[in-house]
Amino acid sequence: MNLITYPDRDLMFVDLASKLAGELEAALLHEDRVALAVPGGTTPGPVFDELCAAAIDWSRVDVLLTDERQVPPDHERSNERLIRERLLTSRAAAATFVRLVPEGEDASAEIERLQAILPIDVMVLGMGADMHTASLFPGSADLPAALDRHAPPLMAVAASEGLEPRLTLTAPVLSGAIRTHVLITGEEKKNALEKARGANHLEAPIGLILGQADIHWAP
Repeated sequence: MNLITYPDRDLMFVDLASKLAGELEAALLHEDRVALAVPGGTTPGPVFDELCAAAIDWSRVDVLLTDERQVPPDHERSNERLIRERLLTSRAAAATFVRLVPEGEDASAEIERLQAILPIDVMVLGMGADMHTASLFPGSADLPAALDRHAPPLMAVAASEGLEPRLTLTAPVLSGAIRTHVLITGEEKKNALEKARGANHLEAPIGLILGQADIHWAP
């Protein structure tokens, strides 16, 4: 695990956006298209505000979410809404967005499209204080299947009581990403990160990718 600490969040957001742009640009030198996977939530928003203006060939970049709530795309809790408002704008408006939530009842076309862009070239993940990442939640009845090395790339999973069901990328996709970054803030999550080191993945799903990730943390 490579932990990178910053004195403040603003510096972290700018630095991570620069790293992501550099990695995408490097991948585009030897690939026709590259895939960028990003989380929802409020924390990565400032990173997207910086990254969307990067001078790279966004027309060759496929953008997808690491997980999504099963709500309409214009819903206030939709991760897609965040991505469209803060990442797929400015220069990054030329990127192709690969939706996780199927528009119709048959999801086969979306899954085939997802499989066609794997492996993910550059991925950003978040982490909860409970050590979940994407929508892989400790204690979830769906977690063992999502962690299985033969899991499909995308699974529907239940969330905590009262919250919307989710769609999430599964362990084979997350662990198969070529470059991985985790973005966290605050002492509570830093302590959770330390707890996750060496823990069983059923207790700490974030542990699945710690050995391959750069962890970016600011107070």
